[in-house]
Order: sequence, then C-alpha cells, then structure tokens
Amino acid sequence: MESLAPAMEAPVDYGVTAEVRAPQNLYALKDKDTFIVADEFGDIAGQGDGLFHNDTRILSLYRLTLGGRMPSLLSAAVAHDNVFFTCNSTNQALPYPGERMGPPGVLHIERKRFLWGERLFERIRCVNYSRDTVLLPMTIEFDADFRDMFEVRGSHRAKRGTKRPPLVDGRRVAFSYLGLDDVERTSFIAFSDAPFRLSARKAEFMFSLHAEGQTELYIEIGVVDGHIPSRERFRDAAAHARWDMRARRRHGARLNSSGRLFNEWLGKSRADLALLTTRMETGPYPYAGIPWFSTAFGRDAIITAWQILWFEPSLAKGVLRYLAAHQAQERSTFRDSAPGKIMHETRKGEMPALGEVPFGRYYGGVDTTPLFVALAGAYQERTGDDALIDELWPALEKAMHWIENDGDSDGDGLIDYARGQDSGLSNQGWKDSEDSVFHTDGRYPTGPIALVEVQGYAFAAYRGMARLAERRNEIGQAAIWNQKADSLREKVEKLFWMDERGFYGIAVDGQGQLCRTLSSNPGHLLFCGLPSPERARKVTDQLLSSSFNSGWGVRTLATGEARFNPISYHNGSVWPHDTALCVMGLSRYGERDGVVNLTADLFETASRMGMRLPELFCGFPRSPGEPPVAYPVACLPQAWAAGSVFMMLQACLGITIDANRGEIVLVDPRLPIGIDRLAVERLRVGALTVDLIFERQGERVAVRTEGDVPLIIRSKPSWD
Repeated sequence: MESLAPAMEAPVDYGVTAEVRAPQNLYALKDKDTFIVADEFGDIAGQGDGLFHNDTRILSLYRLTLGGRMPSLLSAAVAHDNVFFTCNSTNQALPYPGERMGPPGVLHIERKRFLWGERLFERIRCVNYSRDTVLLPMTIEFDADFRDMFEVRGSHRAKRGTKRPPLVDGRRVAFSYLGLDDVERTSFIAFSDAPFRLSARKAEFMFSLHAEGQTELYIEIGVVDGHIPSRERFRDAAAHARWDMRARRRHGARLNSSGRLFNEWLGKSRADLALLTTRMETGPYPYAGIPWFSTAFGRDAIITAWQILWFEPSLAKGVLRYLAAHQAQERSTFRDSAPGKIMHETRKGEMPALGEVPFGRYYGGVDTTPLFVALAGAYQERTGDDALIDELWPALEKAMHWIENDGDSDGDGLIDYARGQDSGLSNQGWKDSEDSVFHTDGRYPTGPIALVEVQGYAFAAYRGMARLAERRNEIGQAAIWNQKADSLREKVEKLFWMDERGFYGIAVDGQGQLCRTLSSNPGHLLFCGLPSPERARKVTDQLLSSSFNSGWGVRTLATGEARFNPISYHNGSVWPHDTALCVMGLSRYGERDGVVNLTADLFETASRMGMRLPELFCGFPRSPGEPPVAYPVACLPQAWAAGSVFMMLQACLGITIDANRGEIVLVDPRLPIGIDRLAVERLRVGALTVDLIFERQGERVAVRTEGDVPLIIRSKPSWD
C-alpha cells in the first residue's frame, strides 16, 4: 500500500456533546466489543450515535449526499437476524450531461452494512432506472472524535488527549488519538474506488451511470488498517457474519407457536439476545444494551440468563463463570468494592482507565451478589451440573460471606448499601437513578438503605446455598443457611409490610424508617417466594390494578405516589424485565389470568414497536387506538428487555424443570391470548431430550410429550 501523508485540517471543537437522538429512529449492529448506531439513512451525526470500539467512538461523522443533497428515503431496516442493516433510497434532481438537471427518483441507492471481526463493511449500490446517462456526484463525509462513552453520554472533561492530523492517501484516511492514559487509539476508513478528491474528512466521487447501469462502492472502517475493500472481501465477511449469528441462535430448545406475530416476537427477541451476547474466555455473556450499556453488567446479565434458563441454560453458565472470575478481592470506596462482592459494571475506555470515573470495574450494586448466588442455585436445579458448582464453590462462599457481613453494614439483618464516594451510584439497586427511592412525602432517605427486593434476592441466595450444601453433604451449613433464610423472611414481613396499604414498602432507611412508597419492587419479592400466600395475594391485586398496570405493562411506581412521572426513568415508566419478574412472581403464587393478560399487554407493546421491546417506555395509561409512548433515550436493543418474553412465557406455561429429579412440572398451564398451539422442541433435562406440545382445547390447555422425561401436572403451586 502507498504510504500515508498528513493532511491539514481545521482545529477540532471538543465542546459539549450534542443532545442524543431518539433511539427509535436509530439502528444498531454489534460484533464483540464494537457496535454502530446510525439513523435510517445509515448516517452518523455524532449525537449519541457513532461507531464504537471498547467504549470509544472511532467514527463520529458519516454522511452520504448525492449532488450535495440528502437522498430521499424509501425504507430502512435491520434484518431479522440482526446481521445486516439496509437503507433503500432514491435521488433528488441530479445533473445530466449538458448541464441540465435530471429528474428525481430514477436512481435506486442501496446501503447495506454489517460488522464482522470488529470491522464495519459497507456496500453502496447505485442503479440507474432511467433511459439516459446520469452523472452521480456522491460525497461521503466522515470524522473520528475518539470520545469516551461517558463523554458521549454528557460527562465533561477538563482535559483530553491529543488528536493527531489525519493521514490521507488515494483511497484511505487514518485517524489517531493519543489519550491521557498513553494509549493510542486509531480509526481507518478505506474505499474500493479512489475518490477523485479525498481530504481529511471528505471523499468525493463522480460516477457516470448509463441507462440501466449500476455501480458499487465498498467501504471498510475499523481500528486496524486492512486490505483494499472489494466485492470479494464483502461477500466473504458477510458469509462469516451470517454463519456466526446462526450458530449463536441454535443453542437451547426451539420455541414455535401457532401465531405468526408471536413467533416474530420470539424470533426477534432471540436474535437480539444473540446480537448482544459476546463470547468470553469463560463462556457466552450478554452485554446489557446498545448504545449506553454495550459492556458486561452483572445484574443485567444474571437476570437475562435467568429469563431463558428454563430452555437455554448455557448462558447462565457463562455468566456465572465470568462473574466469579471478576469477583472483588479488595476494599475500595472509589469502586464500592469489598472481598466477595460481585461486579456491577466494567468499562474499557480512557476515562475509566484514568480513574476519572469508577466504572473500569465497579461493584456498586447491592443486589448483584445475592442474585449471583441465587442464579447458581437455580442453574444447578435446572441442569444438575454439580461440576460447575464445585468449580464455583469458593466464589459462592466468598459471596455469602459478603452477604452475611459487609452486605449488612449496620448489623440489623438486612442487606443494605451506601456509596463510598460521591463518584459512585447514589442508589445501588436495579432502580439506580438518584430519585428512585424516597418517602411518601418525597424526601430522600438517609443511608444505609435496605431495598425490599434485595432482601428477596438474599432470601433466595440462602435457600439456594442450603440446597447446594445438602448436595455436597454439608448438612450443618445447609441448616445454618436455611435458618438465616427464615430469619430474613421474618424481618421482611415485620419491617416492610404495611397493613393499611396492603403492600410492602420500597426500603428501610438508615434511621430504621420505612419508605412507604408503592413501587413495583415487591413484585420481585414474589419472584423469590418470600411473602406468605395471604400477603402475596394482596400484592398481586395491587400490581394488577390500574394504579400499576398501564395497559402496556407494570409501572415502576403506582400513580398518585410522590414523584410519580410516567416519563421518568424509574418513577412511573414501564420496564419489560420488571414486568416479567413481577409476572413470574404472580405465577409462583398461583395467579393465572393476570399472568396471561400482562403477557398480552407486552406482546401488543412489542407489536407496535417493531417486535423489539426497548429498555423501558413511558407509563401513560393505554388509550384506544394509541400506541405506547416511547422513552426518549432508552437502549434498543436491551438484553433483559429481549429476554422478557421468555420469562413471561414460562409464567404462562407454569413450567419448572428439576434435572436432579429428572422431571418437568407444570402448574395449571395456560397459553398466551390468541395462541392455540405451542411447541417446545429439543428441551434438555439432564442427559435426555423431550418435546412438549401445548394445545388449547376449549377452556383448558392439553399437554403431550415426545420423550422419556416424566411430566407432572398440578392445579396449584406449592408454597415454601
């Protein structure tokens, strides 16, 4: 290749990042630690969008124009398997030979792109459908600002590293940036055809298209210099990307229903999980969501793995092994870490590396550690995989030590949190925004704060560890953990229950005062099986009432509560994963109609949002003929939103799988509204494989099996 020569450029403005564009108008692709977010034209404007690698934006501007004008959009979509983005557009008026203007709408412009090997491949195909020769002046603008993800999200930095002048040759441009962490970050853009004019931020082409003629331009962008883009490279990489995605989607049982749209929801959700799942040395791991959370999060991954555990347990294995490998070993108030604690978040950008933010490896999640232990117990019961538990046992014991000691900072028997430094998260449950926990008069509680659902997770952790200890013949230790579970249950029932409201409060503050706010958090308590059946019934009735149920899903906060706002992040919005956990909790205590109806609500939400549930949406009440209202900056796709349909389906079917006993248990199985048949094929139970076929027969659902796994059907659940 030719040597690169420096090009002059105007000074770069490192001012405040512009307002983020709405995610419902953006399209995302991902491969490992590289992802792209662009608009329906395939363009990047540098407003929360871009091409990112290792939490750094390596492409902040990417815009195509024809004759100085934007094309006219025809359609834009990401393929159902999440491999390709395709934009179809046509031209506005363009010059003909002889300096006259040709008519609009005679050219078809197709932009098709994908990511493979952490590299962007794009093909721009132009077809002339007119009977005349068309001169096509095409310009592609580009830039790389190398902003850290936290800068893109709005954090201000007093000082940045040095962006060097781009290097330009006949068909490629190289950008580089030396960070304050002494790491050089690079970005290369290369074209299959040499532009007639190429500068540091612009490539200009002039194509002459004969009648019914066509031309193709190939572009590659990545952090390493590569070969000259070509049709052959594009097709070869595309085949690998498609094959890899297909392989990722083949794990676990196959789900197929009689409903075409319901199958689309299942398929899109599974494709989103495959897109977000990254192969680690420890196994598959679902990144939380694009764009803000395309990295390893603890809580999100645990819940996502739990959502699909019943039919695809290998994801849980990868999550458990990764989190055990990154368990905290030291104390740090900056990172909110203590020995045995499970990671909340990890980042690879410049700001975390320099300690400007604590999220390089951050442990400020009070719930992740008990969830880790509880998932391990659920995984073993589902799979019978004692070998993994033996591998994880030291990490599980350390996690329990944290729960029993550092997790209860004031010795009152409740798991609590208080951030170590102001740079950390002020709230450290799943509702981690600053205003998500409060008293009924709107006052913020003093720390340490004990969240109600976290006690449920700890209860599940104690019960899970007791069962695992029994399998290891550690009978004495099992008895201790069972006793601690009983003691925690008594404390929660005494300290969190509100007789006058028929509900559990959201938290107990550092003064021992109960935050008597009505939130969705107690739905997670039902998921963990802590409440008595009588109190669970009262919680169920409220979660199904109009104060919580918007008609599209369960609100995070009941209407009429202080700080209720349907447009807020956590105080009245609807989070699909939260609804799914609540629904699983309702199912655990025998509620059937509400489970089916809430599943229908989320299905109808998905059908109005392209069969892809976002991270959250607004909690406005459902109105006839009107769609759910999107939240302006929600992640899309989001792993635990994608996984929600599978937990909702499990709740409808009332299915649990006990590999230790080699049996499948169904409790009053139901099918989602409008679905008359559902097949669960190649479901593994230990070493055996079984097919389950659910069919609606009048008012009941009949189940037949094809395989040798015993099937037990009950009319009512059994409570612990």
